[in-house]
Amino acid sequence: MYDHIGLHVKDLAAAIKFYQAALAPFGYELCSRDETSAGLGRPNEPALWLYASNTASTAHVAFRAADRATVDRFHQRGAAAGGRDNGKPGLRADYAPTYYAAFLVDPDGNNVEAVCMEPR
Repeated sequence: MYDHIGLHVKDLAAAIKFYQAALAPFGYELCSRDETSAGLGRPNEPALWLYASNTASTAHVAFRAADRATVDRFHQRGAAAGGRDNGKPGLRADYAPTYYAAFLVDPDGNNVEAVCMEPR
């Protein structure tokens, strides 16, 4: 497991809006913010840092969900907050028999995934 991840984003406000919505089902909230960065995570534990930058490089980040409903809420809320669908919630048996995931592309082109490996 990671301690924290940093992503460079072109539009900090848009990124904050997206990640606040998409990660709310995980219990993540905005923990820290200034003019050039923001940290999101569980209360007082920022784990995802967003850094304002003129250039953004794309990455793939996957968040482990406790259940399939969390994956579903991640996709719904993230899409409503500006994320682009990159794979609706569903079973990906070609990855693993119980791999239930959803994918969104954030405002900067990062592929963001929520995954639950628990059987139904």
